[in-house]
Amino acid sequence: MSQPYSRREFLAAAAGAGIAVGCTPSVQTAIAPRGAPQSRTTILFQGDSITDADRDRASLAANTGVALGTGYPLLLAAALLDAHPERDLRILNRGVSGNKVPDLEARWQPDTLALEPDLLSILIGVNDYWHTRTHGYTGTAADYERQYAALLASTRRSLPSVRLVILEPFVLRTGAVDDTWLAPLDERRAIAKRVAGRAGATFVPLQAAFDRAAARGGPAHWIGDGVHPTPAGHALIANRWRAAVGW
Repeated sequence: MSQPYSRREFLAAAAGAGIAVGCTPSVQTAIAPRGAPQSRTTILFQGDSITDADRDRASLAANTGVALGTGYPLLLAAALLDAHPERDLRILNRGVSGNKVPDLEARWQPDTLALEPDLLSILIGVNDYWHTRTHGYTGTAADYERQYAALLASTRRSLPSVRLVILEPFVLRTGAVDDTWLAPLDERRAIAKRVAGRAGATFVPLQAAFDRAAARGGPAHWIGDGVHPTPAGHALIANRWRAAVGW
């Protein structure tokens, strides 16, 4: 499940957030790169519907809007391709709506390892809890940690030089999300940070940023149903990603 935002609506929000081409000097300073991607860097985004963002799965080309979807991968691709036109970057999205960690593992060879990314960005975890409420999934927080750690370890063995970026799962209390979600998601957020540290990955904290943002405009302005970000929410993710990664 993902939010049906038009590309025009999405890019308008992105421009307002300073992510897309032509961002203001103040935002440029806030996310100024502490380095730069090397020439011919392949960047791969993996995850569930938040990453999928209605991408056309029949289109697997790099650097195209239809293949990147209407979420934060498109915003980041736009910003990075604008900032580094000489670097011949190759930016791909292979997020799949509904995925949990076991689903990533089942498709990891063709959808990740075979693509040989130089930077691999992963956002996964909300369905590992949500589907225990709605889909009969029986995986526990301990399963999430064990499976996630194993996935990252196998990735390190296959791609020893890859830069890993792990995004923190997040929700806001609105739509489908009520107070009963908070403790289970807190547990999985802590796990995501823990496995990122063990794997030597860059960790992108997001929950606190969304909590602060929710004080401005209300939770639904950022995450319409409590799980799937609005255009503003995707811009927030993209900003935090660039701040953490340094690009």
